[in-house]
Amino acid sequence: MRILEVKSLGLSDVKVIRFGRFRDHRGYFSEHARKSDLLSHPDLGFMNKIEFLQCNESWSRPGTVRGLHFQWNPYMGKLVRTLSGRMVDMVLDIRKGSPDFGRIILYEMPADANAEYGEWIWVPPGFAHGNYFDRESHIEYFCSGEYSPGCEAGISPLAQDIDWSLCDPQLRKEFDRIVSGDLLISEKDRDGQTLEGWLSNPASEQFVFGNLP
Repeated sequence: MRILEVKSLGLSDVKVIRFGRFRDHRGYFSEHARKSDLLSHPDLGFMNKIEFLQCNESWSRPGTVRGLHFQWNPYMGKLVRTLSGRMVDMVLDIRKGSPDFGRIILYEMPADANAEYGEWIWVPPGFAHGNYFDRESHIEYFCSGEYSPGCEAGISPLAQDIDWSLCDPQLRKEFDRIVSGDLLISEKDRDGQTLEGWLSNPASEQFVFGNLP
C-alpha cells in the first residue's frame, strides 16, 4: 500500500488516508489496504489499537441521505471509501465535553478512475457518521466493531441544532438542495435524535470526551 498523505480535517481526529495507484496503458492497479503499512506509518499510530472485524457496502440512488449513525458496546470506528459515483461524507462530533461537540464536517469523495490516487476516510468512535449522494453511488467501509443491535443510535441529519460552521459552503448548499428536493431517507434517520435529545439520553455517557478508545 503506497500511502501518499494522511491529513486531518476540521475535526482533527477524523483522518483522510490517500493511497497511490500504479497506472499504465491498461488502466491502474492499487493496493488499497495493507495492515503493515497502516501500522508503520508515522501519522497512523492510532491504528495499532484497531482491528477491523466487519466490512460493509452500500449502494445509493441520487438524492439519498444516510445517517448520522454511531454504536457502543462495542464501539465502532469506520474506514470508508467510494467505489463508484460520488459520496459526500458527513461526520458529527457527539462526545460530551468536546470543544467541537455538535459540529459537523462534510468531505467530498468522488470515485475517479483517472485520478492518481484513491482515498479512505477514518471516522473514529465518538463521532456520528453519514453521507449524502447526488448520483448513483457504491461505497464500502471496514468496521472496528461488529454490529450490535440495541447499542446503536443516531442523530437526525435534519436536526436544527447541528453546527455547520466548519463545512464548505458549497457542500452545505448542495446538502440543502438535496434535502429540499426528492429526498430519499429512512424514517429512522429522518426521525433521529437532536443533539439536545442526545445529551439527555443516558447512553451519551458512553461517549465522554477523553474516555473513548
